Amino acid sequence: MTHHDVDILVVNYNTANLLPEMFAAIAAAVDDKNVRFLVVDNASTDASVTVLKERYPDIYLEVNSTNLGFGRANNQLLPRISAKYALLLNTDAFVSPDTLTKTVAYLDKHPACGVLGVRLVGRDGTLQPSCRNFPTPFNLFLTKTGLAQLFPAVSLMDDMAWDHATARECDWVPGCYYLIRREVIDQVGLFDPRFFLYYEEVDHCRRVKAAGWQVVYFPDTEVVHIGGESAKSAGELTDSGRQLSALQVESELLYFRKHYGSPGIALHLLLVVLGDVILVLKHFVKGRWGGIPVCWKNHALTWRLFRATKWATCATR
Repeated sequence: MTHHDVDILVVNYNTANLLPEMFAAIAAAVDDKNVRFLVVDNASTDASVTVLKERYPDIYLEVNSTNLGFGRANNQLLPRISAKYALLLNTDAFVSPDTLTKTVAYLDKHPACGVLGVRLVGRDGTLQPSCRNFPTPFNLFLTKTGLAQLFPAVSLMDDMAWDHATARECDWVPGCYYLIRREVIDQVGLFDPRFFLYYEEVDHCRRVKAAGWQVVYFPDTEVVHIGGESAKSAGELTDSGRQLSALQVESELLYFRKHYGSPGIALHLLLVVLGDVILVLKHFVKGRWGGIPVCWKNHALTWRLFRATKWATCATR
C-alpha cells in the first residue's frame, strides 16, 4: 500500500466496550501507517466519546448531537475521504491480521470490482450471511412463511447451501466490512439518507451494480461480527427475537417503493397480509398461542409505518 491508501470510516453508537477490541484488531491488520481513521459518534450516551478522545487522539472524530443513523453518519464523512479506497467498518466487527492486506490486494488486481465484502463469522466461528441476493417482496414472503421449499427456483436473500470458499460476484454484501473503491463513491455517491438503519448497503450495491461495477464476496479472510450491538442499545431488538424492528420494516417499505415503484409496494403489502394470515394459521394449528399476538403486532407495525412514511416515500426520522 502506498501513502493514504485506505480511509477507514467508523460510525459508533453506544459501543464503548467494543472500541478497544475493534481498534486493536485493525491495528494488527495494518502492515504500515498508510491508513486514516475517520470516526463519527452518533450521540452516544455511554463513555464512547471519552474512550475515543483519550485512547485514540490521532483519529479524526466528529461528535453528533443527535443520532443520525448509520447511512447519514457515514455520508457526513464524504468530504474527508481522499484515499484510493474507503473501508466502512463496524465497531462490532473484528478483522483478522491478514484482512486489510488481502482485500486491498484483491481490489488492486480486479479493477472491475467496486465493492468487496468478506467471510463473516460469529464469535463461535459460525458462518453468517456474507454473500447475499437482493430482497424482493416474494422472496421475503417465502422466508417469512417457511414456504421456500415449495419454490426451489426462487433465490432467497441468503443462500447458505454452498461452502462459501470461493470468491464470487453477488448482489450485495453486509456493511460491517465494506471496502469501496474511491471511483465508485465519486460516481454513485455513498448512502441514500432516507435509510436510517438497514437496507442502506442493499440500496448502495444496487446502484453500484447499475453503474457497471461488480460487488464481490471474498472468502480468503474472516471478520468476526457480533451484530446488533448499536441497535440493542437503542432498544430496537425485541426480547423475543420474533418481533420485527420498526427501523427494518420502515427501510423495507422505502426500499421496495424506491426500486419497484407503486406496483412493488402494493405487492409487498399484499404479501405481508397473506404471510401474517399463514403464520397465524400455523400458530393456531400447532397451539402456539403466544405467536399470534406477535404476528398481529408485526402486521400493525407495517401498516402504521406505511402511513407514517407517506406511503413509503419518505423517512420518519
